[in-house]
Amino acid sequence: MSQTRQTKKKPGSRLKQLLVRTAPGNRSQGILQAGPLRIRTALGRSGTTSRKREGDGATPIGSMRLLYGYRKGCGTGTARTTLPVSEIRADMLWCDASRHPAYNRPVRAPFSASHEQLLRADELYDLVIVMDWNIRMRKRGCGSAIFFHIARPGYTPTEGCVAIRPRDMQRLLPYLGTDTRLQVL
Repeated sequence: MSQTRQTKKKPGSRLKQLLVRTAPGNRSQGILQAGPLRIRTALGRSGTTSRKREGDGATPIGSMRLLYGYRKGCGTGTARTTLPVSEIRADMLWCDASRHPAYNRPVRAPFSASHEQLLRADELYDLVIVMDWNIRMRKRGCGSAIFFHIARPGYTPTEGCVAIRPRDMQRLLPYLGTDTRLQVL
């Protein structure tokens, strides 16, 4: 009789890939596979798309490298990670105005063009990880602020991001690094 043994990742070892598939019967929710773990996710209100456009509410299909993160001072983010993580300040914004030169970039208040506030009253951005969607090879109008962040209660849809429970984010953080890719299938 052969015995199978489940191996655990050593502390400090990183996951190279997180896979996200749409949940059966609900295009705005998904299942994230992180090694042997399966984690429920919230996806964009329009499901997933291979033709991402600004404001379409869809999560882009593709492989995105995790770049860096932001956290609220008292929020999720106490777990160690090798990702560079900065504390969110009240003047931190993210430009989503596709015709602005700072499109899909962090900016500081005051800022008159369309933007997203990083310091929020809810817990969505208690920990937010910036993924390389339309950042290195930026094209205007192809989607901005595609983040990996905290889900709303009930996993209600995002505007195009991938979101998980705070507890699940805490579990994953020690295994995430700049060499980790989140792939939406």
